[in-house]
Amino acid sequence: MEKPTDRVEFEIMLLSRYTVNARYRRDGTRLDRSAYVLLNRLSAEGPMSIGQLTEAFGLDASTLNRQTAALLRTGLVDRIPDPAGGIARKFRITADGEHNLETERTANTQGLEQVMANWSPTDVAAFAGYLARLNTDIEHVDGRPWPRPSRSTEAE
Repeated sequence: MEKPTDRVEFEIMLLSRYTVNARYRRDGTRLDRSAYVLLNRLSAEGPMSIGQLTEAFGLDASTLNRQTAALLRTGLVDRIPDPAGGIARKFRITADGEHNLETERTANTQGLEQVMANWSPTDVAAFAGYLARLNTDIEHVDGRPWPRPSRSTEAE
């Protein structure tokens, strides 16, 4: 007998393969997934070292070194001395990085608005709440909380 979590797992698998941003298919300007996630984290939390990123993402340092090197080459992040005076240099999102992140986020939101055009604001808000609950519960089990934006997530 199928359990409800079997269906949740299947739907999450499907969701992970879809893209709601039409730019993904039209032009090559989109941020790849790892860049998008890294830039979101740096934007939310501020400058972070490789060690902090390793801890935050649960990835090995070599993976994060490759990902941050790509962001450095494209000018989306820069390396700065630790603002708190520590030894490790930190990665900070640049103005170009913030611009690209916001452009990508806007395109993603517009894609979701198109997909969810026939949903009521109440349904959209409920779905956002369930996703937030799922993510925070995953973060709790994993021990790696993600900083949440201060902007409102209420249906407008």
